[in-house]
Amino acid sequence: MADGIWLRFISGPDIDALGLTRLEIVDAVEEAVREHGEGRTAFEPRVHLTPDNGGIGHFNILRGHLDGLGEHGISGVKVVGDFVPNYQKGLPSELAMATLFDPTTGMPLAVLDATMITASRTGAMTTVGARHLARRDSKVLAHVGARGTAWWNVTMLDDLLDLDEIRVTSRRPESREKFAAELSAELSTPVRVCASAEEAFDGADVLVEATRLMEPEPLLRTAAVRPGAFVVPYGTVSAVELDLLDVMDKVVVDDWREAQSGRFGSLRRHVDTGRLSPETLYAEIGEIVAGRKPGRENDAERNLFWHRGLSLLDVAIAHLILRRAEAADVGTMLRFH
Repeated sequence: MADGIWLRFISGPDIDALGLTRLEIVDAVEEAVREHGEGRTAFEPRVHLTPDNGGIGHFNILRGHLDGLGEHGISGVKVVGDFVPNYQKGLPSELAMATLFDPTTGMPLAVLDATMITASRTGAMTTVGARHLARRDSKVLAHVGARGTAWWNVTMLDDLLDLDEIRVTSRRPESREKFAAELSAELSTPVRVCASAEEAFDGADVLVEATRLMEPEPLLRTAAVRPGAFVVPYGTVSAVELDLLDVMDKVVVDDWREAQSGRFGSLRRHVDTGRLSPETLYAEIGEIVAGRKPGRENDAERNLFWHRGLSLLDVAIAHLILRRAEAADVGTMLRFH
């Protein structure tokens, strides 16, 4: 206290300079999911702040704590804006900031640009789900949507699975063409641009719906889900048919309280109409990762994983970044008090 209280500010370029690998991020997320399954976390479902801005966007506020990180655990808060029209201004649709705290004193430890954290933890969670719920011999990945999370979804799934083909599409032709070109420059797996969601999803083994609809529209139809498929619908607004869950063998969420909160989410209508309930829900992913329930049990299962974005994942990756930044003396020290 004689020298004041200092915290580390870690910018986006600082994070890029640390060179975290995709595998490191996935592993950090899976460990956070395991802690959740073992009951060694504390968190509250996200809340929304919606300014009077004509419906162009809103803020999500996420709060969480992990017992297993640091000497006494680590607590964190993230605020992320969700503004779909940002592409018109050359900005990411999701811009975020995270703060980390010592849970024994309340002392702030770090402030981080959490834009990459938000995108990468989404892809990592999709991949953790695939580790436990997808067929390991899955060959065709269909990804609908080209927002910031899409890159991480596709590249991390390609790291995990021995894919023969990646199919991508999005609402704007220039967006899907650009996304496909970026993926082709990074990955050896062939990438095919599709003109529609229907074309992309047809016969795919892994189906990811990551759209940014303003109004519900059934882009992922139940008939497209073949035996053995792994389905991840996590668009902001529902883009799936209401009877989708009827053909699923296992329906898994990241957290049941989170699934019931707020007015957004791909399966919001399924929760509101009782189609997704404690009776129809198979498990939270943490129960599977912690070994309390089995994941995929045969190649014919149709499994669905709906994740809305746990604050615990943001805290886990932010902590990974902070520790790496401390070791490399990256970031800017700021006087807090």
